[in-house]
Amino acid sequence: MSAEPTPNAPTTSPATPTGPSPTTARTGVWLIGARGSVATTAVAGCAAVAAGLHPATGMITETEDFAGTHLPPLGSLVFGGHDTMSCPLPKRAEQLATGGVLPYGLPAALHAELSAAEAGIRPGGPGPGDTRTDEELIESFAADLRDFRTRHRLDRVVVVNVASTEPAPAEGAPRLPASSLYAAAALRAGCPYANFTPSTGLHHPALAPAAAGTAVPYAGRDGKTGQTLLRSVLAPMFRQRALAVRAWSGSNLLGGGDGAALADPAAAAAKNAGKERVLADTLGAAPEGEVHIDDVPAMGDLKTAWDHIAFDGFLGTRMILQTIWQGVDSSLAAPLVLDLARLLARADALGITGPRPELGFYFKDPDGGSSALPEQYAALLGFAARLREDR
Repeated sequence: MSAEPTPNAPTTSPATPTGPSPTTARTGVWLIGARGSVATTAVAGCAAVAAGLHPATGMITETEDFAGTHLPPLGSLVFGGHDTMSCPLPKRAEQLATGGVLPYGLPAALHAELSAAEAGIRPGGPGPGDTRTDEELIESFAADLRDFRTRHRLDRVVVVNVASTEPAPAEGAPRLPASSLYAAAALRAGCPYANFTPSTGLHHPALAPAAAGTAVPYAGRDGKTGQTLLRSVLAPMFRQRALAVRAWSGSNLLGGGDGAALADPAAAAAKNAGKERVLADTLGAAPEGEVHIDDVPAMGDLKTAWDHIAFDGFLGTRMILQTIWQGVDSSLAAPLVLDLARLLARADALGITGPRPELGFYFKDPDGGSSALPEQYAALLGFAARLREDR
C-alpha cells in the first residue's frame, strides 16, 4: 500500500485575532501518548499550578519574560488524547506518585481533573490486527480531534506528541509510522502541532506537501530536557574558547517506559540522532564517541546521563571534562509541553502558520536556526515580543 495519503486542507479556516480574547478562550491540548509519564505529569502539573497548589517551576512561559504575551491561562486548558495503553490516568498518576515523580497525595487531590482528562482519551493505533489503511487511520484520528473541539466548545486544539520513541521508518516502507499518522491527522483537523519525541512525525517525506501548505503553526522534533540541554550549553563554550574537542562520549541509564522503549536498538538510534546533531551543528563536525542507552528497570522514572569530553588546550595540552545529570525526564518535559501548547495556541490565534524556528529552544531537532541555547533563547524572547505586540 502506498505511504502517500495526503491530509486534506484544514476543516476550519485559520484563526484571526478577532473573536474570544485570550482570557476567555478555551484551548484543547491533545496528547499523543496521553496515559504516559510525560502526559500524566503535564495534566497533573497544569491542574496543580492552576489551583495554586504548586509553583510553576520549569515553565518558561510563567516567567517575567513572557508577561503580557496573552497566552491561554493554565486553567483554560482542556486535555484529551490518543493512547494504546489501558491504564486510567488517575491510576497512572498514583503510580508516578509512588515512584516519586508526583508529590505524595497530589493524585487524590486532583482526581476530578485527572478523571476529566481520562474521559477525553481515545484509542490510538494501529494496534495488532488493525486492518485499517493509513488514510482510514488518519481520518479516524482527525475525527477524534474534531469531536473533542466541538464537544468541549474549544476555540482551538493543540496536538503534542509525547508518546514513546518509535524506530525510524525503513526506506521505502509501504506504511506511514504511527507518529506520522497522528501528525497528518492534526493538520487535517486544523490543529497546531508539536513533536516532543524523536519519532518521524511531520518529517516524513509523504507529509511534506501538507506541511508546506498548512494553515496552522507547528514546531520541532525531540524535546531537549537533560543530557542534550547540557550539551547545547557546553558545546558553544568549547567553540567560543577555541578549544578542540577530540571526543564526546555519553551513557544513559534509565528505567520506566522510556527505558523499555529505548531497549530497542532502532528506537535508541532514533533518540541518539538528536543528541549527535547538536554537537555536529555547534562544533562544525561530530567528534568521536557515541551515546549508549541502557534499560535499568530498577531505576523507575529516574535517569542518569554521563558525558566524557576529551579536548585539547593551548600547546596541545590534553584535558577532560566529565558531567553527570540525574533527573526525572517526565518532570523536566511536562512544563515544556505546557509551554509549547500555550505558545502554539497563541500563535494560531494570531494567524501565524508553518514551522516555528523561534521555538527551537525546546528541541534537539528544531525547525531551523541555531543549536546553541543562548541564541535559541534570544529567538524565543523575540517570539514572545511578537505575541505581546500583536492583538
